[in-house]
Amino acid sequence: MWMGTYPTTPAYVLSSGELLQDVLNRNKEGLIGETVLSKYGADLPFLPKILSIAKALPLQLHPNKDLASQLHKKDPDQFGDPNHKPEIAVAFGKFEVFAGIKPIEQISSLFQLEPLKTLLPDFQPPSEPSKWTNETVREACRTLLLAPESIVREISSKLLSIPKSQLGSQSYILDLLPQLQSQYSPEDNGNLVALLAMNFLVLDAGDAIYIPADGMHAYLSGDIFECMARSDNVLNVGFCPRADRNNIDIFTETLTFRSVDKDSIILPSQPASKFSKNGKTVIYAPELSEFNLLVTRLAKSESEFLNKINGPSIMIVIEGKGKMNVRGESKDLKQGFIYFVGQGVDVEFQAEGHNNYDDEDEEDEEEEELVVYRAYAE
Repeated sequence: MWMGTYPTTPAYVLSSGELLQDVLNRNKEGLIGETVLSKYGADLPFLPKILSIAKALPLQLHPNKDLASQLHKKDPDQFGDPNHKPEIAVAFGKFEVFAGIKPIEQISSLFQLEPLKTLLPDFQPPSEPSKWTNETVREACRTLLLAPESIVREISSKLLSIPKSQLGSQSYILDLLPQLQSQYSPEDNGNLVALLAMNFLVLDAGDAIYIPADGMHAYLSGDIFECMARSDNVLNVGFCPRADRNNIDIFTETLTFRSVDKDSIILPSQPASKFSKNGKTVIYAPELSEFNLLVTRLAKSESEFLNKINGPSIMIVIEGKGKMNVRGESKDLKQGFIYFVGQGVDVEFQAEGHNNYDDEDEEDEEEEELVVYRAYAE
């Protein structure tokens, strides 16, 4: 589910049926604000989404601004805008994801395994793993992505015959490989690239990751809130039919082959002290991005007051029920309700209070929170 004004899947105003973008265009200064207008224009600079992932989404990256501009000029039908697409993903529950290039020493040790040494003769890395560089990793990924189907299948088969003890902390590869093979095919090049070269993370509810522009990633399973810069540009190279894959050379030339550990991918939340009056709201603030995310959690009967934001925002109720007070008006809050909030507006949330249920029902009600996610630009 998309929320925002991106033209391929735009939001409409429920009460009038108008495009949200048309409403914004009529009152740009009042709804978007001069600060955001001067930076990004009248289009919302962010695009929130809800994703429910049952099987691996394509192994992909989003081009940086320079490449996005070039691709848009060359092929505007496929690359519909000239923007980059840094993004965050916040887990609602267990969330499995490949993100970023794993530490070089982990990759180089895997390429010492016999199947990779013998079945990829064109790839000649340094004989000593300690001499691997980011460029070595780039060439390794390119070699895997260009490998014929028969080689991918044979490498995968031989990897599965290796004892888990030989892989140490990377033994999860042998558990995930059959799962990935069953979702698309044993010949999908993405299986090897993801397992051999990328970090594998398992997140819990409330955990978040930040993926910069030109960062390789693939979401495997789980329900998440995703927010990104205003763009729909993507380069896919795995976990999808071959006909849907993009140019491997462009992909490997674009990708930032800088190894990162798992901790650097995690985006921690912080108290939203700038906005929150009652301390019930946290903020996810990615670097070098057009947006931040506020998450408010209220137990039964609790309230939160959020000071005005000097820019537009889109909010969605993830769980629970309650009321929102805005400029003297009361609005219902229920799971799935989505609101646009203009710049310069104070907002108060009030979670639904206790009702006269029997003890069992009341206990169930007590467990339900009011949870509101709100993406904004400023």
